[in-house]
Amino acid sequence: MAPTEKQVKQARLKQLAGGKAPKARISRYLKKHVESQLVEGAKSALLLKGIRCSDSMNSVLKDIRSMKAPYAKLLSKNNMIVPFDDEGQQSLEFLTTKNDCSLFALASHNKKRPNNLSIGRTFDRKILDIAELGILRYKSLKDYAGNPKKRIGSKPMILFVGDKWHLKPEYKRLQNLLLDFYRGDPVENLILSGLDHIMVFTAADDINGSEESKTAIFQRVYYCKLKKDPNGSKTPLPFLTSSGPDMDFFIRRTEFASSDVWNGAIKQPTANKTKKIKNRTTNLFGETIGRLHLEKQNIEKMGGRKSKALRLAEKIENEEQMAKIENELDREKNQLSAELKQTYGFVEDEV
Repeated sequence: MAPTEKQVKQARLKQLAGGKAPKARISRYLKKHVESQLVEGAKSALLLKGIRCSDSMNSVLKDIRSMKAPYAKLLSKNNMIVPFDDEGQQSLEFLTTKNDCSLFALASHNKKRPNNLSIGRTFDRKILDIAELGILRYKSLKDYAGNPKKRIGSKPMILFVGDKWHLKPEYKRLQNLLLDFYRGDPVENLILSGLDHIMVFTAADDINGSEESKTAIFQRVYYCKLKKDPNGSKTPLPFLTSSGPDMDFFIRRTEFASSDVWNGAIKQPTANKTKKIKNRTTNLFGETIGRLHLEKQNIEKMGGRKSKALRLAEKIENEEQMAKIENELDREKNQLSAELKQTYGFVEDEV
């Protein structure tokens, strides 16, 4: 019988506090469900409120929970946490470990940093990356009340538009963090009916011209409905409808992991690495390409089926070639007879 949720929480807290080891039944459960696995499942997100949180930021957390469901947990109480301080990071590490979440989002609002959203992730129960975002404009799911919404647990299609995503290192890491935050459960195969929404992140210069909005990022979410192609093609056509939540934000502060910690976080175990097969490669579309090494073939001696026209052409070609050989032999014979007559005064036929 599996332990209750209360027993698992108590055992996990005792381990964090340095207490005695839990019972064998609970330790087996923790080893199976809490420790690192060769193939990790979906990452859960812990949604928190900061020291002060406005109603608009509270709606942001609720919409993120709707987008991440069922892999999200929202805490209702305010927390005395400043994510870029050492004490705040220790609190985040404790709460994420306690709730078994590797992603977190902390919403806060104050005079110095209004409409502030800090998203991050952990590795080995330690803070790995944190990005602080300032929200300029927000349109919640309630504003799209009549529009269709994504299904619970469906994976999004994510598109990043703009040169900054691959030119600036800060935006590259933010792109990786956003992908990790919204990617959902990893799967090997997809069906077309499961692709029901797309998230678009556009990094472009804003028209306002203020310092904060020069590098604004626009998040747009669309509901994707597949319809039959009127031209008769078997591939369905996607039709997009705005479904929210929509957000305009910019980067305030970042604290990304160092290169050594990052290399350790992305390192794959040897059991997951596929063994390289000689003379076999995979292209961009996942198709397997093989290379065969054979001996050199003599194409001239290969026999094959020939049509009547080809046989006639080959016969004419052979007759022309034989006529050329006979003419060459006659020319050489006449030349030899002339040399004999000049040297000895007679021809071979006269002897």
